[in-house]
Amino acid sequence: MPLTGIDGTEFGICMVDAVWESLHRIDQAAAGDVLADEPSVAAGNRDRYIVSSLIEEAIASSQLEGASSTRSEAKRMLLTDRPPRDRSEQMILNNYRAISRVRDLARDELPLTTETICELHRVLVVDAIDDPADAGRIQREDETRVWVSWPDGSHDEQRLHTPPRASELPGRMEAMCAFANGESDDGFVHPVVRAIVLHFWLAYDHPFVDGNGRLARSLFYWSMLRSKYWLAEFLTVSSILRLAPAKYARSFLYTETDSNDLTHFVLYQLDVIERAIKELRTYLQAKREEVREVEEMLAGRAEVNHRQRSVLATALRDANADFLIAGHQRKQSVTYQTARTDLLGLAELGLLAMRRDGKSYRFLPVPDLVDRIRGLGKSED
Repeated sequence: MPLTGIDGTEFGICMVDAVWESLHRIDQAAAGDVLADEPSVAAGNRDRYIVSSLIEEAIASSQLEGASSTRSEAKRMLLTDRPPRDRSEQMILNNYRAISRVRDLARDELPLTTETICELHRVLVVDAIDDPADAGRIQREDETRVWVSWPDGSHDEQRLHTPPRASELPGRMEAMCAFANGESDDGFVHPVVRAIVLHFWLAYDHPFVDGNGRLARSLFYWSMLRSKYWLAEFLTVSSILRLAPAKYARSFLYTETDSNDLTHFVLYQLDVIERAIKELRTYLQAKREEVREVEEMLAGRAEVNHRQRSVLATALRDANADFLIAGHQRKQSVTYQTARTDLLGLAELGLLAMRRDGKSYRFLPVPDLVDRIRGLGKSED
């Protein structure tokens, strides 16, 4: 690897069978737009899943760095656009915005530059850093260099890593960007390995006063998305890292203390990615079963006819679906009055929301459609 340690020793990776096997499985599962044909991820639900994944990643990544907000409160803040109430919530909001920015950069196929990294850092730490002047600024030679520590159970902290001198940071940042963009003369590096090394590199150099961990994980997502691993949009890697933060820290330490052998860190991160993919598959399977269960439930409800069940089946699979009376009339080959009665009936049951659209009405799925369907007729029971 073009990355060198503070003593000038090059980092390297031993591409053992376990690495290739894991990369092969990730390629099969995550390369390309593999969810395009997933029936439970229609256009509307797809966007909702991405937003949900972004929220979970923003929360977990911030909690890894010390944010103390509860998941429920943080999620409520992001979903309702409530202003953050403290520094922890500000960290989570910033992380959400940074990851969203990373998605845009990857989709626009923009190269990584020092300026882009500094911009992302500003987004990550605005209003959540001791000195606002430190936002988006690489450390200078005339200031005390930050170092990585780990609590040892006392009032002191154990120093785990001393990063390179501040005078080296501009050159190391240029080299990192060249590596990230595939411009350095390093031969073929598997895209997933490149993303993992980029994650390690930023964390190792620790160029900023604060927020380096969050930034490193954001760059990992940028690299994965830039290499067309679009499933990464749905993965929440930090939520898995947060379950065993000490193991995450040790994967850095093992690499540095074993002659700069990145194999330790790469293997650990590959395992995390595979676990995140497995969690996503489990979630999608649960959503498929949920839709099937609700559809079976609807079949036994006398207050919903077969045409209305067809509307609800579409709504369950696509949260952004909308229905017009004229469109429902044509699809079901019924009179306008019958189509109107169908959609108004679903609105009266609380299953569709009715919005005026010019001279006509548009009917949309309610956000808690599944729960509303499950609650049908319970009052009578």
